[in-house]
Amino acid sequence: MQALILDQQDGKTISAVKTIDENQLPEGNVTVDIDWSSLNYKDALAITGKGKIIRNFPMVPGIDFAGRVRHSEDPRFHAGQAVLLTGWGVGENHWGGLSQMARVNGDWLVAMPEGLDGRKAMIIGTAGFTAMLCVMALEDAGITPQSGEVVVTGASGGVGSTAVALLHKLGYQVAAVSGRESTHDYLRKLGATRILGRDEFAETRPLEKQLWAGAVDTVGDKVLAKVLAQMNYGGCVAACGLAGGFGLPTTVMPFILRNVRLQGVDSVMTPAARRAEAWQRLVRDLPASFYEQATSEIPLAEAPRLANDIMNNAIQGRTLVKIR
Repeated sequence: MQALILDQQDGKTISAVKTIDENQLPEGNVTVDIDWSSLNYKDALAITGKGKIIRNFPMVPGIDFAGRVRHSEDPRFHAGQAVLLTGWGVGENHWGGLSQMARVNGDWLVAMPEGLDGRKAMIIGTAGFTAMLCVMALEDAGITPQSGEVVVTGASGGVGSTAVALLHKLGYQVAAVSGRESTHDYLRKLGATRILGRDEFAETRPLEKQLWAGAVDTVGDKVLAKVLAQMNYGGCVAACGLAGGFGLPTTVMPFILRNVRLQGVDSVMTPAARRAEAWQRLVRDLPASFYEQATSEIPLAEAPRLANDIMNNAIQGRTLVKIR
């Protein structure tokens, strides 16, 4: 089998597609033949070594995958069954999806939802799954299309672009924040009603004019601080990323004067029931056009090059990896 192997030499991360034996796979009770994976921001951090994602080497990156069960000791899964996986530390501390085969814990797998196939599931991937959890967090906070405009930061990335498409399909007015003018047509096609430059979010005051009923933030740091200062009374920010940094230079004022909610969203350890609900919602709520608009497809060998492009903010939408 072929797999993208990460190793370390002189403190630097080295990546290469290698032929390995199935016996080298880590422990687990379900073995999966992988057809599709994808590249996420976390994968790019791991492959380039620009983030301390990998602690133990060698490692196969890839935080999500879709394929068919090859062998199962878990009664919930049978040989030939279509499955998908996102999260649970796979691709970080357990060999992941950028490989022709994976051996994992059955608790981490999701039976392929009706209406999806492996390719579509990985166009969605961890990024789309996270976006759906963010939308659900806004709904849980009572934010409806009638509440007002919703802003999405880092809108041209995997999470952001899926969030724009989902919110538009559900009837929300969406403002997209992007640092690249070249992405504006793409974002409008996904459903953004207006587009703001990232430079508009560089500086902030403790409170600013109320603009947003809700927000999906993938950036963090000063951008998140600016969004919080601009939230409507009773608004909610679903925060899921730190592409701009992990700091948060804000004050308590939006929270205690405008009743703003900052809702953290984690997709790695999402409980099974919430996970299943999110995938069912994605099947129902993601427009069919998204699968064509938001995807580029590459072979496994191209993953290291595209990981560098992701880190250089030179990619829009989702990067699908064809494993077989």
